[in-house]
Amino acid sequence: MNFCNIIGLVFLAIAVTLVYSDPVRFDNYKVFSVIPHKQKDLEILNFFKKSQYDFWTDFKGLSKGVHIMVAPHQENEFVEILSRNGISFELYIENIQRLIDNEKLTRASSEFDFKNYHRISVINEYLGALAAKYSQVEVVIGGRSYEGRNITGVKVSYKKGNPIIVIEGGIHAREWIAPSTVLYLLTQLLTSTDKKVRHLAEDYDWHIFPSVNPDGYEYTHTKNRLWRKTRQPGKLCVGADANRNWDAHWAEAGASSSECSETYAGSKAFSEIETKTLSEYIEKISKDLHGYIAFHSYSQVLLIPYGHTIEHLDNYDDLLQIGKKAVKAVSQRYGTKYDVGSITEIMYPASGGSMDWVKAAFKVPITYTYELRDTGRHGFVLPPEQIIPTGEEILDSLVALFEEAENIGYKR
Repeated sequence: MNFCNIIGLVFLAIAVTLVYSDPVRFDNYKVFSVIPHKQKDLEILNFFKKSQYDFWTDFKGLSKGVHIMVAPHQENEFVEILSRNGISFELYIENIQRLIDNEKLTRASSEFDFKNYHRISVINEYLGALAAKYSQVEVVIGGRSYEGRNITGVKVSYKKGNPIIVIEGGIHAREWIAPSTVLYLLTQLLTSTDKKVRHLAEDYDWHIFPSVNPDGYEYTHTKNRLWRKTRQPGKLCVGADANRNWDAHWAEAGASSSECSETYAGSKAFSEIETKTLSEYIEKISKDLHGYIAFHSYSQVLLIPYGHTIEHLDNYDDLLQIGKKAVKAVSQRYGTKYDVGSITEIMYPASGGSMDWVKAAFKVPITYTYELRDTGRHGFVLPPEQIIPTGEEILDSLVALFEEAENIGYKR
């Protein structure tokens, strides 16, 4: 091979590296809400799913909208098939990249605040600063990630002997409002002077983890804003859905065996180091574990276990009663409407989730997952000006949730 050819290959390698190191863009990508009314409509939606369309929400049954991201080159086919078959659809997001660009305008701050979405390093620095400022706060490590990051959180404890509540956020990387809401709740537990918030803060021990998928979360900030999974490479594709990877009826429902799927359950239960190590942390504190609350987005629903069956869990009626109080409280401040019910009844089958594992493994009495704002107009790219309102209404909800739980006897 002559020198010129060698130089050409070098420049080609550099060019390829630059291309693949550039962040993924979503110019003119759209999100449509599609409403199936007949069984045939569901079959067509299944065709789209197998054709590598990105479903932002999954099938919830007939007459319920499914949100699908459509690339520019897919749009003509997508609209033509829906129109030809008389399937109802509505454009929800006209240009995803425009939302992402607007989000970036407020993303430059290296100091933590609730006006921006922050990188994992800024979040962890904030947790350290809280521990330095408040004697009740201790930085804890809930586990590790594939790329060597810690799953960093804090323990908040005002007195010995309190029952433990675990708060989990960010298991799906692109759901940025979840870590921000968790951090808002943490801050209020430390600073609020409201009598009911002080009761929550001081009569429970809180183990709070804003981002339990730190590799994926960082990747959304640097490479692909809409990345969902972990970052462990497989044979073909990278990552697994960390909320399908827990040993709770693993891979039975609502999970994929395909590595390239957004809902890939992993090669086995706890194949992902993030879920494996976090589960070990939870097991160590399980004797005193009273509650487990996970935060996701989006849909505005409060979910009760389980995701693998329509059968109700042992204390479903109690959790439904508590949940109704919690969603009523959400709406008081800004009118934000939530539904409450089991995963399979108001969302869709989804086994192998963290909440289900905690409930099944340790019989934890208080177990919920919040799917936060909104209902699809911004989807995963919720504007940062909604961080504080979301945090405020969810704090109201948590206060009501635990107040009602105590009223019907869930207090140790």
